[in-house]
Amino acid sequence: MARERNTSGNLITTGGTGFGIMAMIAGIERGFLQRDEVLDRVLQICNFLDNADRYHGAWAHWYNGTTGRTIPFSAKDDGGDLVETAFLVQGLIAAREYFDRDTPLEDSLRNFVDTLWYDINWQFYTQGQNVLFWHWSPNFGFEMNMRISGWNEALMVYILAAASPTYPVSADAYHQGWARNGNMVNGSHYYYMPLPLGYHFGGPLFFAHYSFLGLDPRGLHDQYADYWLQNRNHTLINRQYCIVNPGNHCHYSDSIWGLTASDDPFGYRAHAPFNYGGTDNGTITPTAALSSMPYTPEESMSALRTFYYYLYNDLWGPYGFKDAFNFDERWFADSYIAIDQGPIVVMIENYRSGLLWDVFMKNQDVHNGLEKLGFYYEEP
Repeated sequence: MARERNTSGNLITTGGTGFGIMAMIAGIERGFLQRDEVLDRVLQICNFLDNADRYHGAWAHWYNGTTGRTIPFSAKDDGGDLVETAFLVQGLIAAREYFDRDTPLEDSLRNFVDTLWYDINWQFYTQGQNVLFWHWSPNFGFEMNMRISGWNEALMVYILAAASPTYPVSADAYHQGWARNGNMVNGSHYYYMPLPLGYHFGGPLFFAHYSFLGLDPRGLHDQYADYWLQNRNHTLINRQYCIVNPGNHCHYSDSIWGLTASDDPFGYRAHAPFNYGGTDNGTITPTAALSSMPYTPEESMSALRTFYYYLYNDLWGPYGFKDAFNFDERWFADSYIAIDQGPIVVMIENYRSGLLWDVFMKNQDVHNGLEKLGFYYEEP
């Protein structure tokens, strides 16, 4: 399992583990890791998950990585977290499809993944309504009462919930709960670019990353959006905001850009243009530009070169680029966070080869879920 951050000790994160599994698959293809080593690691992860605390099949956000017992994420968030669970399952399904050889160990992994994710009771998390709820606690029930509604990072939840062969939710949950009967549609133009969904100016860039590590947005449509256009324009709008720099922050430019959730000089928070869906306080987060590599390869490569060649001494460390920096405050993070590091590896590989998109999209259950919800692909 993946630590929440490099300083977390035994505290591990479920969503970040899903991202890490996908990053390890990229590592096999690039010769950094051995196939057998990663297979063994993913089987260990499955064993941990099988013995960890579960909540109507869902996993918690945080666990003690030694005992498998839940560590509360907040006062009432001490049970199932359906969004983190979906990001974990996204990685497990990618591994299930990648390890496709006819060997006893690879066959056992495929069966193990199916058993684990088929046990998730997505229907329970609807409370009998046409919407999914983010949290359930054995101590507080549904008191947090957080609906999973778009547009944000959580599209994967509804795709997997619809795809489940055991506890599927209806298409009505997607249209009424996630799409809010069409109210997640934006349709405005920002810097002359149309944005199909979400906040003004798009919000933090992790919206374009987390569910799309496995879900291939190339040519993907439904009645609400062209998802390639959504993610590409979201990225370009975020970058253009940094170029225009209405907040007059130090050194924002065409090669120093990218607002998303990360550490900053004042804690941890989401960062976004004009404070829509986050705060712009001068913090640039490398994962924002780098995990957008498939959408904006030239612009993301320009940022990568600047981060590496000009900011190397302050920004580069043993695990790659540190989490964030803020020139206004003369501050560089010393942290690495799983949900920021993992997408960099996965999305660069998706840009180079489409590998993680290809393996995740091989899964028949995923195809069934997409079809059920009305998604379709158009050739570019």
